[in-house]
Amino acid sequence: MEGSPGLEIVEAPFGEDDEAPRAELPLPEALPVLPLRDSVAFPDTITPLAVGQPRSIKLIDDVLGGNRMLVMVASRDPEKDEPTPADLYQVGVVGVVERMVKVPDGTLRILVQATQRVRLEDFVTDRPYLIARIAEAPDEIKRNAELEALARNVQRTFSEIVEQIPYLPEELQLAVANIDDPSALAHLIGGALRIETAEKQELLEEVDVAKRLRHLSQILARELEVVQLGTQIQSQVQSEVDKGQREFFLRQQLKAIQDELGEEDEGAAEVKELQERIEAANLPEEARKAADRELGRLAKLPSAAAEHGVIRTYLEWLTELPWDKETEDNLNLRHARKVLNADHYDLEDVKERILEYLAVRQLNPQSPGAILCFVGPPGVGKTSLGRSIAKALGREFERISVGGVRDEAEIRGHRRTYIGALPGTIIRALRDAGSRNPVFMIDEIDKMGADFRGDPASAMLEVLDPAQNDTFRDHYLDLSFDLSDVVFIATANVLDTIPAPLLDRMETIELAGYTLEEKRHIARNYLVGRQIAANGLKPSQIEFSDAALTAIVEEYTREAGVRNLERLIGTVCRKVARQVAEKKAKGKVRVSAKKAREMLGRRRVFAEARRRTKDPGVATGLAWTPAGGDVLFIEATGMPGSGHLTITGQLGEVMKESAQAALSYVRGHQREIAPKLEGDWFAEHDVHIHVPAGAVPKDGPSAGVAMTVALSSLLSGRAVRNDVAMTGEVTLTGKVLPIGGLKEKSLAAQRAGIKRVIVPERNEGDAAEIPAAELGGLEFVFVDEVSKALDIALS
Repeated sequence: MEGSPGLEIVEAPFGEDDEAPRAELPLPEALPVLPLRDSVAFPDTITPLAVGQPRSIKLIDDVLGGNRMLVMVASRDPEKDEPTPADLYQVGVVGVVERMVKVPDGTLRILVQATQRVRLEDFVTDRPYLIARIAEAPDEIKRNAELEALARNVQRTFSEIVEQIPYLPEELQLAVANIDDPSALAHLIGGALRIETAEKQELLEEVDVAKRLRHLSQILARELEVVQLGTQIQSQVQSEVDKGQREFFLRQQLKAIQDELGEEDEGAAEVKELQERIEAANLPEEARKAADRELGRLAKLPSAAAEHGVIRTYLEWLTELPWDKETEDNLNLRHARKVLNADHYDLEDVKERILEYLAVRQLNPQSPGAILCFVGPPGVGKTSLGRSIAKALGREFERISVGGVRDEAEIRGHRRTYIGALPGTIIRALRDAGSRNPVFMIDEIDKMGADFRGDPASAMLEVLDPAQNDTFRDHYLDLSFDLSDVVFIATANVLDTIPAPLLDRMETIELAGYTLEEKRHIARNYLVGRQIAANGLKPSQIEFSDAALTAIVEEYTREAGVRNLERLIGTVCRKVARQVAEKKAKGKVRVSAKKAREMLGRRRVFAEARRRTKDPGVATGLAWTPAGGDVLFIEATGMPGSGHLTITGQLGEVMKESAQAALSYVRGHQREIAPKLEGDWFAEHDVHIHVPAGAVPKDGPSAGVAMTVALSSLLSGRAVRNDVAMTGEVTLTGKVLPIGGLKEKSLAAQRAGIKRVIVPERNEGDAAEIPAAELGGLEFVFVDEVSKALDIALS
């Protein structure tokens, strides 16, 4: 059985006397049958064949000696070398052998001109090859518009296919366009397509030309869709290949250019740059080993590898940290005091502590850095004080805020196994400082939280422990870093929320609020000048009188610090700046108390002690709050009843117990407090104790004295003096126990216009530490028995 058409043939012409037979010769009754493998021959086409089977070679030799005619029929089973009549289709094509070439391997190459379609009637013999009787199978053609349309559609579709299929030559497209015979058109296209043998055979067997063209149209439409899809896929694949090839060629060209210029490629240059940075960083031994190990891995990785960027970032962090870089301390004590005094007024405890640290560094340069915690109400200068300390020491200053931090990784960093991992805030701040001994301000350390991601306060234990922080290990670096030379300054408003182990590692320095005179001094020497400059004014355009500053402090602010005071001074400056801009200000604007009130509006703070205590049953107590001290009024009233006690004002359990203890003391000492009363007054009356500002939670035992005085005033009908305030815890036996926050409470009393403060006797040492200048004439009266407080407080 013979090969498919399309194989290359080497033509060898016959002799001059051997004239090839013509297609119009009469058709014999029987002809030799040449089986075709995986191929179908169509009329009016030239078919090249390779002949290799012995019986087929015998067939060709015989026909060449005769009329050169044979029948080409497709085989149903292409695997059989010698198919039987049952293996052949019943319709084939008569062909005339036009050329024959003998190949050295014994096979033949022939060129056959197919002439017309025939049907095999029966087989005469199968030896030495198949011979069959044949009958003509002519076309059935009815020329009309439909046939013309089908022919044109086939031509157009086939032309589109030829344009996209490389194995079909362009000459075939031209030949198809020039064929007018619909039957010949179908034969030429059917023979040229690479479709299944069965489909080709169906086209060959169809004698109705219109049906053949319609079937061919369906095949062409399907093939066109497949070709277009294949072209699209090929285009996508080619685009990716072209992109890769383009990058490859560009990289090769870049490499050639770099070689020509004597430069290294990008990867080698990157490794070399990192190597130089590692050498210059002067890393400690442990860090150097880690850097060399990671650099070796980086050199072996392609730049497109995912881990390449991770390793590079890690090495950059290693080389950017100040492993051996530090600033030299300015140990001049006089200079340090000058800087601290220039930036902050008062705060002597803090200034003395910094000077002590400098003195120790003079005597022992190897002493570790200080770890301090500034505790005080907002606005007293805790954060700005840290910057002044860095300036006095000549060190870099870095501030990190840990308020609201709930993730331990914020302090220690993330391990490198996580995408986007970075060191913690401590290492990042060291990198930003560029020095291994900066001043670190850890702001709002009392506001750290904890959740499922860990406890950052526990991570801070290692940072702030002098015995551990010389080997602080960040999760990202996984290397020890020495923090022992860092001066850590934490700030907090309260100590209650700081875990005890963390608080134990810090030296606590309390910063109380400012007195009226201190606020005036700070405003005059610091705040006014800063706000004048901030609002675009000049000192020659505005001036504040002392009376104006006093009015702003007393009538518009109630705070321990000066933050709101500075805000109000800024408000006045802005209003003056508007006058200057609108050309309404003539010369320097002098801000008096009256003008300040006009600019700031109605008074916001009132001294209520005199008004509130004019009636019996009201006493002035003192309270400590995170924002400083405050005045607390205790109101008591009685009504007919059976001795029931009601307590209101959103009080905590401790404060309720203080009220119960005060009532028990007063009820047990009724004869001494109100000798004119007969019988048990409390048995016939209900008592209601209220602490105003009910929206604000209150707790603590220090209001015991004030509650006792308020109940005694109610019982005796004697009003409490309006210039007296009191604080202290009371026992059932009348003993007055010590309290905390005395300075803040005394400053609150001063702001409220109080002249005398009743204080527990055991707080006398705390009172002695308050400078007399800050008290502004405030008098402390120390008592150990609440009966003495009653003698002083009741008019």
